[in-house]
Amino acid sequence: MSNDLVIRDLQARIGDKDILKGVNLTVREGTIHAIMGPNGSGKSTLAHIVAGHPGYEVTGGEILYKGESILDLEADERSKLGIFLAFQYPVAVPGVTVANFLRAALNAHRAEEGADPKTTQIPMAEFRKQLRENMQSLEMDEGFARRYLNEGFSGGEKKRLEILQMAMLKPTMAVMDETDSGLDIDALRIVAEGVNRLATPTMSALVITHYQRLLNYIKPNFVSVMMEGRIVREGGPELALELEEKGYDWLREELASA
Repeated sequence: MSNDLVIRDLQARIGDKDILKGVNLTVREGTIHAIMGPNGSGKSTLAHIVAGHPGYEVTGGEILYKGESILDLEADERSKLGIFLAFQYPVAVPGVTVANFLRAALNAHRAEEGADPKTTQIPMAEFRKQLRENMQSLEMDEGFARRYLNEGFSGGEKKRLEILQMAMLKPTMAVMDETDSGLDIDALRIVAEGVNRLATPTMSALVITHYQRLLNYIKPNFVSVMMEGRIVREGGPELALELEEKGYDWLREELASA
């Protein structure tokens, strides 16, 4: 069974405002697919809807993953199916430590995967080993595990924690909503190396960004451009370079005259 993510004529709104106006997109299994576009084009809305955010109303179209529609699945059910969303603005959860949060999430996934009820809970020694190894690869101090989730974290720390979650949960479809936002070059490199380390032939990534600089570190197989709630151009990595050089105005003019 293919792990392709297939989006067909997706339309969505929030309140009385239409945001997605017929998005068509396929993210092939084992590929990195970048979406670029100006502010307000609907990129983050698309990411949230794929992950199951309840604040948006889907008014048309479909989303298929692993050959089945996921529109009726709750966010946690999509997560257990293998879909992961790295937020642009991760929220703080006071009172819940990073370690406890990650262990609870990991155990929920293990239960969904049909682990023996007696062994559904990951042994503490195994969990600590995995957590330590992944934190070291992301150059995170082990003290992070004892801190409350994102509380008092810098922008770079929050983004590293998103990638740490990805490393622990091992999704098959990672949606990254402007993960490069607010990162300096060193943090960007570390986050990108973490993503590249997780890439496998069965894991796909949908990388949403404004700028080429992230794609210097995370090399996409395909690039799509989103404007006014639609995908308006698709191509290879060279398309991102063209956008970096020219901006978006030339594309707006080209579309207006078509």
